[in-house]
Amino acid sequence: MVEGPGAARRYHHGNLRAALIDTAVDQARAGGADAVVLRDAARRTGVSHNAAYRHFADRDDLLAEVSSRGMAELEQRMRDRLADLPADDHGRPAAARLRAVGREYVHFALAEPGLFATAFACGRPEEGAPGQGPYGVLSTVLDEMVSAGELPAERRPGADLTCWAAVHGFAVLCLQGPLQELSEQEREAQLDGLLERVARGL
Repeated sequence: MVEGPGAARRYHHGNLRAALIDTAVDQARAGGADAVVLRDAARRTGVSHNAAYRHFADRDDLLAEVSSRGMAELEQRMRDRLADLPADDHGRPAAARLRAVGREYVHFALAEPGLFATAFACGRPEEGAPGQGPYGVLSTVLDEMVSAGELPAERRPGADLTCWAAVHGFAVLCLQGPLQELSEQEREAQLDGLLERVARGL
């Protein structure tokens, strides 16, 4: 169970910076970016706010670390999903990998709405670099589609943004828009259709 933002986390002597980040991640899971407060994280960790300020210049500094943690969790979920895939999928294995990372992206957003929102609160440039972060996972899969002959090389430029915009928009609509009224079965059917159209329309 995720602890509420007022719950305490015991700190034992060691890496205080890591302990504060862990506490702030709990805050983000419970309430999004607005719930990440440095003084409150210090209190919940069991240290003074002065001790916390030795590790973080301000709240934005802590928020950036939580954002990076959220991105890292999303990236790992996408990579784990790829690792679980069978070797082939109706003759288009690379396209199946694209659908898989898109589906996992949305599922992460729905399972961790607070951390998902916080992940985009203050992204760092390196998280969008080739091979890095969720965007790097997507880029690699699209390159695999080109290598497999499933995506023409001349249509590769810009495909990253097309795919990301589609799944991110769908996730936000499920969390905050009209799609939140759908049942799980209806939502998954809509997601399957979206991913298939994106994969075939590139």
